[in-house]
Amino acid sequence: MSDERSSNQPNLLFLYADQHRADVLGSAGNAIVATPHLDRLAAEGVLFDQAWTESPICQPARASMLTGRYPNDHGVLGNFAGDCLPEWDTFPRRLQDAGYTTATIGKTHFDSWPMTAEPGTPPPSEEFIGSFGFDHVVEEFDRYVHVGDQLTPYMRFLDEHGELETYRDVIRDNFRGGDRHWNGVTSPLPQELDLTCFLADEAQQWVGRQSGDRPWMLHLSFVQPHVPLIGDPIWADYYAGAQIERTAPAEPTADNEAWAQQLMFMRNHSQSHMMSDEFVLAGARQYYAMVSLIDQRVGDLLAQLERTGQLDNTWIVYCADHGEMLGDHGVMAKMNFYRSSVRVPLIVRPPGGTDGRVETAPVQAFDVAATLLDAGSAAPLDGAPARSLVPMVTGDGVAREAALSMIRMRPDLTTWHAVTDGEWRATFSADTGEAVELFDLVSDPDEAANRVSDPAAADELAGMAALLAATLEAV
Repeated sequence: MSDERSSNQPNLLFLYADQHRADVLGSAGNAIVATPHLDRLAAEGVLFDQAWTESPICQPARASMLTGRYPNDHGVLGNFAGDCLPEWDTFPRRLQDAGYTTATIGKTHFDSWPMTAEPGTPPPSEEFIGSFGFDHVVEEFDRYVHVGDQLTPYMRFLDEHGELETYRDVIRDNFRGGDRHWNGVTSPLPQELDLTCFLADEAQQWVGRQSGDRPWMLHLSFVQPHVPLIGDPIWADYYAGAQIERTAPAEPTADNEAWAQQLMFMRNHSQSHMMSDEFVLAGARQYYAMVSLIDQRVGDLLAQLERTGQLDNTWIVYCADHGEMLGDHGVMAKMNFYRSSVRVPLIVRPPGGTDGRVETAPVQAFDVAATLLDAGSAAPLDGAPARSLVPMVTGDGVAREAALSMIRMRPDLTTWHAVTDGEWRATFSADTGEAVELFDLVSDPDEAANRVSDPAAADELAGMAALLAATLEAV
């Protein structure tokens, strides 16, 4: 590993959100949400409008981002499928080998703790997280974890400010699995004590400690806007009267028994019987509040980089692990391949910026891993299908033919594969090869008419099946 900074090695800032859907950005055409700083990144970079997550659920998506591989390759197909393995070839470790100082601040979810752990089992250690290629670790978790006995850095921070029990009370009242799981409520804590602000403060302090002798890579991984839907008081007040419409009302049906089980799992998890427009709107307002606070703190970090003369020597990437349904198609959360769940916001801004544009060709979220390695002049991940987006940002890249996503919610449920070419989207059983969904994304962007049994779309379905098979075979 080199101890000196190479002249062609910029800093790398990887901003990663949890459950941020692609269309809740001003630069994506959303006239309600306030995201001026992310919109600035888009105006000075490239917004990838058809970026797909490798899996519409946390842990497999994050394992894919870490390794540049699809879930069927690294083996983590659900949140209960086991831990990431330190011996994996990972992009942070490659950056370390290229001379970078690396840090992760926020949620990694490389371990399935606490979902598969015995009660009382401690969370993954900083040493475990660091073994994937990070010199500095501040690990945080979904806010449900904060009602447990294990103290995280954020919980200790709140305890120091005398607000831990106040915070835990509101999390308990909106706890996973209860009848208030999808409630939209305003946090009792002041904005400066919000989890997003805690993580952003940690990130700014770490950046401020870097001497400039070596290039750095910061993975700032916000826990929000993941549920519970709790915004800070300032942004919650900003959106208190906002009218946020559900964009895709058609509810899915299934003729395939295995797919019907998947849909039932989604509906039960979403508590779909509660999904009135008023209920969803209250949650959406808090969701937008969480997004805007992330944007606000991204702005603070950009201002710090400008003030210290680092902005023009820093690649900046903003992405998310997956989206959020927000009541679309009658469900909340993710776990499906509708656009609200499978598409993620992806913005890449090179040092000094470029003419802002929107790229409509399909890309994979894990292309971020290859992009950061390329930008940092680091060796690529061996045999990984992730592709650098640097050539597309500079204007001479070749687009993918297709993007894939896959999921298995429980060991007793079917594994599903989805594929898109940007114009059509199809879903297949990985076990039988049977198709259960086919949508024309051009004429039916809300994915209301499932044409999987339509004879007039037989050629398109066959084309999607061939595209999926060819992409999987190449992997």
